[in-house]
Amino acid sequence: MEADSHFGSYLCSIIKTSLDLALTGKLELDMFVSHPICDAARNLAAIWGRNFPYKCQILYLPQNPNSQHSIDYLRDEYARLRADIEEIAGHEITDEALRHSIALYNESRRLMRKLYEIKRDRPWLIAADEAFVLVAMAGFLPRESFNEMMQAVLPMIEQRPARKQDKMRVVFEGGFCEKPPIDLLQTIARSCYVVDDDLLIGLRWIVDDVPLEGDPLYNLAEAYIEKSSYSPVQHDLRKPKEDMLLQRIRRARAEAAILTAAKMCEPGLEEQVTYSKTLDREGIPYFVSEFEENQTTFDHLGIQLETFLENILFD
Repeated sequence: MEADSHFGSYLCSIIKTSLDLALTGKLELDMFVSHPICDAARNLAAIWGRNFPYKCQILYLPQNPNSQHSIDYLRDEYARLRADIEEIAGHEITDEALRHSIALYNESRRLMRKLYEIKRDRPWLIAADEAFVLVAMAGFLPRESFNEMMQAVLPMIEQRPARKQDKMRVVFEGGFCEKPPIDLLQTIARSCYVVDDDLLIGLRWIVDDVPLEGDPLYNLAEAYIEKSSYSPVQHDLRKPKEDMLLQRIRRARAEAAILTAAKMCEPGLEEQVTYSKTLDREGIPYFVSEFEENQTTFDHLGIQLETFLENILFD
């Protein structure tokens, strides 16, 4: 991998593979924006800036979302970023254009929420890997095309002739940043129903519609702070992550949890400690593992997971 020479050894895979896509010409950009969500990501803008001619910018999201000034601060950060994009695009980004975009993204998130309702209520209709691929398309397609695709696909999923199987309901936690390989999700799906997860949580971060009236940048900032999910890289005292995980498990009526993290991911691995202590206290079984983006073998993990589920069934 060409990107290996730009980083140290003990870093997660996604830091390297994303840069490698650009270095090898597979990813063409007009601008790169990063946020220092962890120590590994802190210097990404500088590293990209040394290697590419386009603008590489940092978006500083609030470190303390509980501050009374956090929404105003984030609104100003969005305004700063809008000015950079306007410079690159060569035209003004009007408030009306932002409202149009917000409406599109509101619809996208509504369709994703509908998909996850199906996962929770009738998980035999959509496997974990299938739902992951559908949501991931939001990162590849224009939102208009993605919305059209989801509007067509969701009724097809609900009409599938799949039969309910005797599988345990589990929540998958740990895919908030680096994504597990599809083969890993398929391995898990063969053994149990994944009824909820934090995969691609950034695309689903805002959990309710963003208002279209008023200042669109302020509305976006308020939604990020007040109408958002949780992850190990946001520290909001109103949303203790272990309590949020319990809510996810209970809302999905899950019988167990899979606690995983990307290799070398400090935020993810640290949170496993809090999660496991909380699940121990609540008497909820859990399976702990780790993964890597370019992982290729999953047989051993599949055997361990099946053993874990059988122990619960026959306990």
